[in-house]
Amino acid sequence: MNQEQIINTIGKLYHPLTMECQLELLEEIKILTLPKETMLVREGAYSDKTYYIVHGCARAFYLKDGKDISDWFAFENDFISSIVSFFNKEPSPHYIELLEDSIVLEIPRAASEGLADKYHDFERLIRIIVTKTMLGQQKRITSMLFQRAEQRYVELLKIYPNITQRVSLTHIASYLGITLETLSRIRRVKKRI
Repeated sequence: MNQEQIINTIGKLYHPLTMECQLELLEEIKILTLPKETMLVREGAYSDKTYYIVHGCARAFYLKDGKDISDWFAFENDFISSIVSFFNKEPSPHYIELLEDSIVLEIPRAASEGLADKYHDFERLIRIIVTKTMLGQQKRITSMLFQRAEQRYVELLKIYPNITQRVSLTHIASYLGITLETLSRIRRVKKRI
């Protein structure tokens, strides 16, 4: 997939961009082919880039008292970044790691801000991406507060039906806020049904 095809896909999935905006965006972006376990962002580092997953998957995670806590997964056609660092220009509170060999589109903050100032359609694109991200995080918070572990797992499978083939069960358990043993028990019960 070349850059133009990727931009067209983003336009179809999120919001179309004018030809002028697309041409300027093409000058600013990079397509990166990166191996599994590449760290796109490190805790404590400043991150001025956002990433669009063309192929592969990534996760955002925290290290708390030596414990790895997954917070966010991104798959094909998703965006991922250290939102705090990207928008507030602060050190990132978490890591972002590729879980598979991946192809990502890298968009620098300066380019994003410049295009948003110049093109209404790009500003709208950003608003749609941020809104989708916020709604997803709000849904996750609500599920953590009000759903049992089994319900959270079922909801995760509805959103990402093949996640168990692409993400380790350890990361999934961490994301759900449960132990690996509890996840294994839930999966055994679900297989029997």
